Amino acid sequence: MSALNILKKKFEWLVKKHDFEPIRINVRAFPLEAKDAIGSPQEKDYPLVRGKEHLMEASFEGARGQAYTDLCGPFEGTLAQVLDLPLENNYERAVLISTLNAVLRYLGLVRNTVHCKDEGPRRCSLELVEFISRRWGTPKVALIGLQPRMAEALSERFPLRIADMDPENLGRRFGEATVESPEGEEEILKWCDVAVVTGTVLTNGTLDPILRFGEKVIFYGVTVAGAAHLMGWPRFCPLST
Repeated sequence: MSALNILKKKFEWLVKKHDFEPIRINVRAFPLEAKDAIGSPQEKDYPLVRGKEHLMEASFEGARGQAYTDLCGPFEGTLAQVLDLPLENNYERAVLISTLNAVLRYLGLVRNTVHCKDEGPRRCSLELVEFISRRWGTPKVALIGLQPRMAEALSERFPLRIADMDPENLGRRFGEATVESPEGEEEILKWCDVAVVTGTVLTNGTLDPILRFGEKVIFYGVTVAGAAHLMGWPRFCPLST
C-alpha cells in the first residue's frame, strides 16, 4: 500500500473517531491567487508567482488548510466525499491534503497550515540554514523541489544538489549547484546526508520513492503539515501561520 493510501486510512479513522463522517459538513477547496497565497515578495521567481503552481485552500469549520498543486480547481462536498476521491490526479490529491490539513488544524493537532507571505520565504530559508548547521554541522544537502531562496541560502553554506520537476528550472545555477532533472533524484538522495524535500510530493505522486531515504528527509512547507503529524515525519515550516 502506498504511503498516501496509508495516510488516507489514518485520516479516515480520525474522521470516524470524532463523529464527523455522518454529519454533513461542507469542505470548500479553491485555488488561491498568487498574491493571496504568498503576498508580494521582492523576488518574482517563486512557482506561485510564476503561475507554475497554485495553493489549494480548504476551509473546515473556519480552520484553513493548504496544499501546493499544479492542477487546481474548486471543490465543495462532505468529508465522506473527500475520502471517496480515488486520488488519481494532482487535483484530487490536493483536495484531500488541503482538507486533511484543515481538519487537523480544527482539532488543534497541527498549526502552521497557511503559507507565509512577502519576505517570509527568504527569512525561512535563512532559518533553515541555521537549523541544519546546528543539527548536522556541514552536511551534503539535497533540495528536492526548488525553492529559490532556499537554494541560494543552502548553496552558500553546504555542498548542495537540487532536483526539480519544472523543465524551465533545469540548468539554473545557485552557487556551485545546478538544478538537475528529477530522473536523477535517486542518485542525489544517495549522495546527500540531509534531504530537504517539498511537501508537494504528496500531491504530485512522487512521495514513495522519497520515503526510501526517510532517515535523511526533512519535509518543508504547508502541504505536509497534517501528514507529518499523522505519519511521524519531520517538517520544517517555521514562518507559516
